[in-house]
Amino acid sequence: MVFGFKGKYLLLTFFLLLSVVCFSQRTSPVYMGGADRPEVYLPMLKNKKVAVVTNQTGILQSGEHLVDFLLRKKISLTKILTPEHGFRGNADAGEKVANSRDAKTGLPLISLYGNHKKPTAEDLAGTEVVVFDLQDVGTRFYTYISTLTYMMEACAEQNLQFIILDRPNPNDGMIDGPVLTQAFQSFVGLHPVPVLYGMTIGEYGRMVAGEGWLTAKNKIKLKVIPLKNYSRGYPYPLPVPPSPNLKTQTAVALYPGLCFFEGTEVSVGRGTAKPFEIFGSPYLPAAAYNFHFTPTPQTGAKNPPFLDQLCYGKDLSHAKFPNHLDITHLLSAYRDFTKLKEEFFLKNLFFDKLAGTDQLRKQIARGVSEAEIRRSWQKDLQNFKEIRKKYLLYHDAVKQKNLKRQIISQPVL
Repeated sequence: MVFGFKGKYLLLTFFLLLSVVCFSQRTSPVYMGGADRPEVYLPMLKNKKVAVVTNQTGILQSGEHLVDFLLRKKISLTKILTPEHGFRGNADAGEKVANSRDAKTGLPLISLYGNHKKPTAEDLAGTEVVVFDLQDVGTRFYTYISTLTYMMEACAEQNLQFIILDRPNPNDGMIDGPVLTQAFQSFVGLHPVPVLYGMTIGEYGRMVAGEGWLTAKNKIKLKVIPLKNYSRGYPYPLPVPPSPNLKTQTAVALYPGLCFFEGTEVSVGRGTAKPFEIFGSPYLPAAAYNFHFTPTPQTGAKNPPFLDQLCYGKDLSHAKFPNHLDITHLLSAYRDFTKLKEEFFLKNLFFDKLAGTDQLRKQIARGVSEAEIRRSWQKDLQNFKEIRKKYLLYHDAVKQKNLKRQIISQPVL
């Protein structure tokens, strides 16, 4: 068959489109989240009194929220329990969120934050099953895994069925950073895991139960609804921001490294349009840092650090990210800090809670090289990897080692 110019052009276009489709299928396979597998979990909820732990991230691929979906399916919901940032996900980091009622459904909203991180027997009265559906970001100091732990303890104590609807980890496959030691246990780090632990939240829950990290005497009745057709290491574009200051894929990728600045006199851009994509401080020299910003009150950052002060630093929103925990900017900021070096770290030593140890702070203060710092983590990381193996539900994607960090840097959620 002979094709004219127009026919050849159309044929070429067809094959180009076909190759794009095939590539996208190869690099981003169609998977189903736990919440998108109702045929698996709805039978467990039928004729039961059900409480849901969720927030704005608990949506199905159709765009419908899990709470609305369960009500539409005539599941008897008793209440909604919410983590840091509240049910709508718009409260500041650390902001106290009061118990209330959801305006749309009329269901009670119970805040699991502040002085009430673990639900009481009264909170769970009349409940038979608890469904947990939160989008984690795979970083130890992101508090959703602490909320997971306290919920598991409460359910074990009350002998309730606990169901995790699993979701991908946008930083999955990466295992890096110092492993937490018990002396530095806090709500931003409960367990002996590294900063990046390379597990989905369902796998993490299995580890919490299997390693005996719960204080309850009763054994947890845990069921994980796994992802379908999921492999670790593929790009995972988040459908909605998991919290008010992680607004983009770039911020989620930078968060594990930049969050250390929260324990220092350096801002991570709260109170700007690019939180966790930039960093800066009034105490960094303008001559060394050609980017500047001034934090102002914003949604999710009503009173940000260095409010109305000019900060010099770096804009990382278009940077390429290494496939490990990046502490380069932390080390360079310490070296360039223009006040007394001992004033770089906040006096409350929140930095140590974020690191899960005081060793990283002391290494930075001594001028230890990044290579040596990273070597000091390796033995603990190897030990953790052996523990982690026992609880994995998914395989690593083949030949995808660098794909995630390249694609995750592309913009907005």
